[in-house]
Amino acid sequence: MRYGRIPEEVIEAVLKRHDIVDVIGRHVHLSKQGHYMKGLCPFHSEKSPSFTVTPEKQIYRCFGCQAGGNLIRFIMEIEGLSFAEAVTKLAEDADIPITWEELSEEQSEGQQEKATLLKAYEFAAKFYHYVLGNTDQGRAAKGYLTSRGISDKLIDTFQIGYAPLMWDTLVQQLDKRGFDLALMEKGGLLSAKHEGHGYVDKFRERIMFPICDSTGKVIAFAGRAMGDAQPKYLNSPESILFNKSRTLYNLHLARPNMRKQQQAVIFEGYVDLIKAWEAGVMNGVASMGTALTKEHALILNRNADEIVICYDGDNAGQSAAYKSIPLLEETGSRVTVAMLPDGKDPDDYIRNYGFDRFAREIIGSAVPSMKYKLLYIRRNFKLHEDDERLRYLQSAVKLISHLQSPMEREHYLKQLASEFPDSSYEAMKLDLHEILLQSEKKRWDGDNKPILWNNVMNNGRTAERTRKKTPSLLPAYHNAERLILAVMMHDRDVCAHVEAQLGDQFNVEAHAVLAAYLYAYYAQYVEPDASRYIAMLQDEQLESLASSIVMMGAGHGMNEQVIDDYIRQIRKVPMQEEVERKKEEQVRAERAGDHLRAAQIAIEIIALEKRLKSS
Repeated sequence: MRYGRIPEEVIEAVLKRHDIVDVIGRHVHLSKQGHYMKGLCPFHSEKSPSFTVTPEKQIYRCFGCQAGGNLIRFIMEIEGLSFAEAVTKLAEDADIPITWEELSEEQSEGQQEKATLLKAYEFAAKFYHYVLGNTDQGRAAKGYLTSRGISDKLIDTFQIGYAPLMWDTLVQQLDKRGFDLALMEKGGLLSAKHEGHGYVDKFRERIMFPICDSTGKVIAFAGRAMGDAQPKYLNSPESILFNKSRTLYNLHLARPNMRKQQQAVIFEGYVDLIKAWEAGVMNGVASMGTALTKEHALILNRNADEIVICYDGDNAGQSAAYKSIPLLEETGSRVTVAMLPDGKDPDDYIRNYGFDRFAREIIGSAVPSMKYKLLYIRRNFKLHEDDERLRYLQSAVKLISHLQSPMEREHYLKQLASEFPDSSYEAMKLDLHEILLQSEKKRWDGDNKPILWNNVMNNGRTAERTRKKTPSLLPAYHNAERLILAVMMHDRDVCAHVEAQLGDQFNVEAHAVLAAYLYAYYAQYVEPDASRYIAMLQDEQLESLASSIVMMGAGHGMNEQVIDDYIRQIRKVPMQEEVERKKEEQVRAERAGDHLRAAQIAIEIIALEKRLKSS
């Protein structure tokens, strides 16, 4: 592994030497359509092509899943590589030598430690895998895996291994190869002895499941006990390589399938996931023995539209599934739940009923999250008793009220009414409307009103919504900022004018960041070049946004007068937000009976509105 930062001239050479159409054409069948090349997007499943490559600008854009960027971003996404790895691969393909800029001493030491630990984990994974398949020590573990239906092919695919019973087997192997044992302990491979000096193996007499990062590099282990040792599963401690809250087991193998199918399946256990893989469910991941986190949910949402929760059928598994639903839905994902009967886990079901039935009847028949929630909460009620049945129906209607779609609400209300014919659908509907009315009243009353001035960040810049569903009608200043950025990306002089007149005063934070990068780009280069500019961003969301803005072109009747009008419109937004804030403050003062303060605020509002008219 090399260290340091890739120089700009290497990135520039890589972009010049490769043609984006040739490289993407190896992965996507492209056909010419005017100035563009079109094909089926490799990042999500579609029947009509929405994936566009623009040879002139050397960028790609999918109008279906919003993926976009330059050649480097495409290689990163299609092969699961980091920026440096993608540039290195493209450079090697074109025989471009890479020299790496030096880092500071502190940065260099941190990089060196990471690189050494990665090598040590790679060696440990190979060592444990060898012990499992080729030694007497691993024979019992191999027999256990075989009895669980895990074939040699699966063992090799997932690089499963075995840590022997002895205290210092790995210690000796690492020491023999010159690894710093103190660093190995810091990285979670070894443990310091409780008494005296020296180290012992972190894992002993356990079946070893390597945990990889998104690029497939081993960064930790999960060890399953062979006997009665507790805990049953032991994970590596967190380290400079491994963070449980941001790591999903098997993401590196599952991600291409997740993106193609636009579906991800979450399992509780490693064995469940591995058995499901053999059943053809190759889009599965698992968390690291911990509850699902917000970071996990965001990773899944970036790679798939639908998330299937496939946890154990026992009470603990079903409770964990119920708690995971809102976390996943908050990111904008569509959530379904696989229903396992009789408290079984996926492994049990596959052993009893086979691979085909698991894929078809469990994963393929996963139920929508609302249906699952209704089934889950009804277990808490004795439905044969009238009062308990009524309480369940009230709870169910309250759950249904959280749905955003009126059609979905009606669908589940009708299901409830058909299931409980002694309860009136119209009465349920009235209850639902009352809940919605009260919810709306709470939303708009008091100081929690979601007004514009309460939705700002970074010195007043309006925060962009992060959910997939965005408002269909964007504010005028939002479109003005995008149109100005589109012209700036094509015209150096316009960029200089905007920098002088507006600087970083864009109201949308992402637009301000793109503008800052444009100022830096034109300080270094004379001619506009979308691909080279996008290479500077090195952020997936920024690159996608930049590619969509570049595709807008530099037309739209944009002349100097129009640009100046847009600049004035953009400048007015903070003052308009201040007026709205003052008006809300005035209302609160009047409600509190502070009429003097309300009058003072009214004067301030008049002054602000005069400034707005004159600006």
